[in-house]
Order: sequence, then structure tokens, then C-alpha cells
Amino acid sequence: MNLLFFLTPKGKVAYIYDDFTLRQTLEKMEYHRYSAVPILTREGKYVGTITEGDLLWAIKNRYSLNFKEAENTPILEIPRRMDNLPVSADTEIEDLIIKALNQNFVPVTDDRGIFIGLITRKDIMRYFAQTMHNLPVRANAGVEQ
Repeated sequence: MNLLFFLTPKGKVAYIYDDFTLRQTLEKMEYHRYSAVPILTREGKYVGTITEGDLLWAIKNRYSLNFKEAENTPILEIPRRMDNLPVSADTEIEDLIIKALNQNFVPVTDDRGIFIGLITRKDIMRYFAQTMHNLPVRANAGVEQ
């Protein structure tokens, strides 16, 4: 099976750029109601993943809970606990599933390292649940990232 079947394309994914500030990142995450978003360069390369926890701990530990002082901090200065590891578009489905066990979403890159979208654990689980019950399979059916 081709993993691109599960892909939510970049155009439908909320992400931030590596030159965003902490405030811009929080605003984007709040608007989309996400707890984690991919970080990309302006050229489209995948950098990593920033989470609400990363932001919270940085505001607490570096800025003594003073958001006003922290809001202009470049996002790449925020320590990240863990990045969601990407897969390439030609990755085997078994390798995708192993990655998805530990990540809510798996970033997908092309052979140049350019982010092309992501695959959610929810979409993978939905596929297998529908397959087990012989239901029609619809990729990204009703998915909110």
C-alpha cells in the first residue's frame, strides 16, 4: 500500500515557519486548536515539531511566566522536547506505522527534504478499523488535524 493514500497535503496542514516568534506560534496553534505543529523553513524543508508543552516550559523556565517578555522570542530558541520524525514519500507502510505508534502525526518529505504533508495516527487507525469491519475506506474522511 502506498502511504500517500493517507497523506493530508501541505495545503491543508497548519504549520509555522522557523522565523516565527513564540507569539506568532501560539496564535497559530490557538486558532487551529492544535497542540503541536510542524516547523518549516521558508524553502519548505521540515525542521521539527513544536508543542504547547515546549512553549509552556520555555515561558515558565526562561521568562518566569512573563509572556510579555517572551512573546518576541524566535521560535528556534525554544527548546523542543521531541521532534516528530519525518518519513520520505517512498517509505514502506510498516515503517510508517512504527513511527505513528509514538507520534500523533508523521511528517512526510520528498526526496529533497521538502515537507509535502503529514499523516495522522487517526487516519491510519480509521483505515484499519474500516478494513476490519469491511466498511468503505475513505482517506482523510472527516479528519481534523
